[in-house]
Formats: sequence, C-alpha cells, structure tokens
Amino acid sequence: MSHSIQSFFHEDTSTFTHLLVDEATRQAALVDPVMDFDQKSGRTATTSIDNILAQVGQQGLTLKYVLETHAHADHLTSASYIREKTGAEVVIGNPITTVQGTFKKIFNEGERFTADGHQFDQLISEGDQLLLGETRIRPLATPGHTPACHSLVVNDSDVFVGDTIFAPDVGSARCDFPGGDAGTLYDSMKRLLALGDDVVLHLCHDYPPAGRPVKSAVTVAEERADNIHVRDGVSREEFIRMREERDATLEMPRLILPSLQVNIRAGDFPEAEDNGVSYLKLPLNLL
Repeated sequence: MSHSIQSFFHEDTSTFTHLLVDEATRQAALVDPVMDFDQKSGRTATTSIDNILAQVGQQGLTLKYVLETHAHADHLTSASYIREKTGAEVVIGNPITTVQGTFKKIFNEGERFTADGHQFDQLISEGDQLLLGETRIRPLATPGHTPACHSLVVNDSDVFVGDTIFAPDVGSARCDFPGGDAGTLYDSMKRLLALGDDVVLHLCHDYPPAGRPVKSAVTVAEERADNIHVRDGVSREEFIRMREERDATLEMPRLILPSLQVNIRAGDFPEAEDNGVSYLKLPLNLL
C-alpha cells in the first residue's frame, strides 16, 4: 500500500493543510483545510484553498474526503466550500456533538442550530476505518486540547495529529478551552508516542522559534527525545502543572469566536438573515 502526503502552510494562521494521496487509485483527502478570513472587514476568501484545489486538479486526483482532526479555534475551515466544489465528504470525530452543544449555548443559538453532527457527512470513532483507495485510515481518539480531537493513522506509518502535539521545540497545545484537560492531553500524547519511533507525525500548526523554518512533520523518536513538554522522563504530574500554569497566562486565540461559529457547522456560515447577510456573534464579557 503506497500513499504520499503534501503539506501546504497557511501563514496567517500558521496552519498546515495536508493532501493525502492513494497512489494506486489517485484518490485523495484534504486534512484540516483553511478558509481565508480578514477579521477587520469580516470578509472571507478562498484564495488559499483554491490554490490547493488547483494542485488536486493538475495532479489528476479525485478528492474523496475532507478530514477534520477537531473543531479548530484558530482558523475557519473551508470544508463546506470544498464539499460544494468537489463532492468530497466531510468527516470528523463523533464527539463533535459535545463541542457543538457547548458552543451552541455560548452563542445562544437556540433552535437555529442542532447539535447532532448532521452538518458533517461522517462522524467517526476509534475502531472505525476509512478507505481511500487502498490506503487505510483509522481514527485514534486523542482528546485533551478539546474533547473531540482525533488523530488519523494512515497505513500505520503516518499520523495526522491535529493539535494533540506540536514540534519538539514548541511542545504541546493549550488545554483551557471548554472540555479541555491537561492530564487527558498528556495521556493522548503518550498514545501517539507509543506508536513506534519511525512513525511520522504530521502537524496541524507550527510556531517556530526565530531562525527555524517551519516544519510540517516529525518522527515519534524526535518527539520522545526532544519535546520540551512531553519527552521521555516527563511525568504526568509535571506536565499538568506546567500546562495549567502556562495556560493561565495565555490570551484567547485571535479567531476563536468567528472560527467556532463556522467550524461547528462544517464550514457553513450561520443562516443568512432577512437582508441576505450572514452574521457572526461576539458575546460580551462571557469568555
């Protein structure tokens, strides 16, 4: 079974969108795709994802899936746009319904939004398997950053880890979002680091220290040796203490409020009002 992975970096949100290709059938999947968004003007654009879709077309690929590792708080997903353009199915972990329920209340959606996951084409759980041609994809539950985070294991050799773990010199993601938990994240990272030293972990983000170019992937061995937060020898208690102290100092992500309203809808905008315009809410003094 042969597959390939190409990674595209969205500089404004420091996000990688990955293109997974089954070489035998030329079927493909996009992982964690981004929608361009200018918060100052409230304008969205598809320039970045259109460039990736052009590559899909130029390579003669058939896009079968859009795979989301979780409902992101740092960028708007372009999943719905891709589905509309290509017919690809949008897939996310089954616990997305928990996240939908939480943010339905935060944004006071009422009857306008149903938190049952129907906005996505498939909800997957650990034990399930997706087939992309001859390529096998299995979800691995890795909560902690959010309760709905899943990593995606490809042919037991590559893993799309979402925000479960970062590059060794960056460490780990925050755990102070609703439903997040530092101890749970530690356990999830240890699951990834037990997959085998040669397994390649494909990152959703990179925030490199000055002077280092961005990197889209690292090996389990590199993480076990050098991850500043969870390398071998760091105890669960040490990690929890570090993570909770660090999270207490962090500002809210720049795009969390617009992102979650769109991402719990699989990339659709809130229903347009009677003037034909969609609006995003900004809850005051709540978070």
